Amino acid sequence: QVQLVESGGGLVHSGGSLRLSCAATGSIFRYHMNWYRQAPEKQRELVASITNGFSTNYASSVEGRFTISRDNAKNTVYLYMNVLKPEDTAAYYCNAVLRDSISWGQGTQVTVSS
Repeated sequence: QVQLVESGGGLVHSGGSLRLSCAATGSIFRYHMNWYRQAPEKQRELVASITNGFSTNYASSVEGRFTISRDNAKNTVYLYMNVLKPEDTAAYYCNAVLRDSISWGQGTQVTVSS
């Protein structure tokens, strides 16, 4: 089971961009990797996914604005977030899945001001 550390969150104005990183302690090449987010008093939601075959999927709310990518050589997954909106404000969590093994990072806060 890998351990995950997210970074790259912060405060940005509406329309701005951020890049989140998720660094794993071990090899991720077999893992499916996901980014989730959780806003205050809301359920955690899946934002973007990338399989071990590099197929991607996005929530409709971020389609066309966010891009997920992975660098297996660096054991790192990225989430590029463009045209950020106040409703994107949340804690963002990285998730790694391999069969019944699931790992979570501690999260990184993204705040978008209007």
